[in-house]
Amino acid sequence: MIDIPQELAASQQEYNGEAGRAFIAGLPALTADFLDRWELTLDGPPMHGVSALVLPVLRQDATPAVLKLQLLDEESEGEPVALRAWDGDGAVRLLDHDATTGTMLLERLDSSRMLAHLPDVHESVLVIARLLAHLTSFPAPAGLRRLGDIAQAMLEQTPWALERIADPEARRIVADCAAAVREVVDEPGDRLLHWDLHDENVLASERAPWLALDPKPLAGDPGFELWPALDNRFDADDVCWRFDAMTDVLRLDRARARAWTYGRLLQNCLWDVEDSRPLEERQLEIARRLGDRAL
Repeated sequence: MIDIPQELAASQQEYNGEAGRAFIAGLPALTADFLDRWELTLDGPPMHGVSALVLPVLRQDATPAVLKLQLLDEESEGEPVALRAWDGDGAVRLLDHDATTGTMLLERLDSSRMLAHLPDVHESVLVIARLLAHLTSFPAPAGLRRLGDIAQAMLEQTPWALERIADPEARRIVADCAAAVREVVDEPGDRLLHWDLHDENVLASERAPWLALDPKPLAGDPGFELWPALDNRFDADDVCWRFDAMTDVLRLDRARARAWTYGRLLQNCLWDVEDSRPLEERQLEIARRLGDRAL
């Protein structure tokens, strides 16, 4: 028997409705099935994120691992594809995978040593930049979501969203972001992107100082990867330093990287408008700071 964290049940209810409730209801049986199928033994209390249950386990040979159970969707479907491509090189290693349910067996990293706990924020940004430089050196495997398609869909939705943003300055910022994306949408890139490399998705391990986990992969331009590190432990006065540091490490053209970073802001704002949430001032401030930055 396992205890399903109430926070996970609540988030599944909020974001996935009936499908989320069904996923939570089926988790005990699903867990038992994979513990038996992959000959695993529970080895600690359950952990979870917004969408997945993560169970520390031991394999038959006593090797530590984690069992990750999640609702299969467009994002989670691509996770094992990316992890296979990286094959543990800069990212957590995939040990086994069930395509029908999306369940994965992963190597166990050190959850007590998270990049978010590193006191030096600048060093944290550089760690993320170095990981991104390596991870995005891989060409995207076939079949992943494509940034070009995502960006085109965002541009088609923008006029609808602008009509629903009351504040004139916020509306202008979102319109400017869309204009920047239009300049680069025809060259969306073909690199393997993590998409969600924030400082809680980087853990230490015995075999490497830092490894990425929990990708939401797509094929595209590495400039689309910078947003989380600008937003982690937000400091408005530090935005331009972080942007410059990451574009230096990844050797990116700053104008293109800024355009794709605006694309991330546009994506976030469209989600906010869809859900009738106010636009986040912190995110708008990142756009202001980058807009004032001479490239």
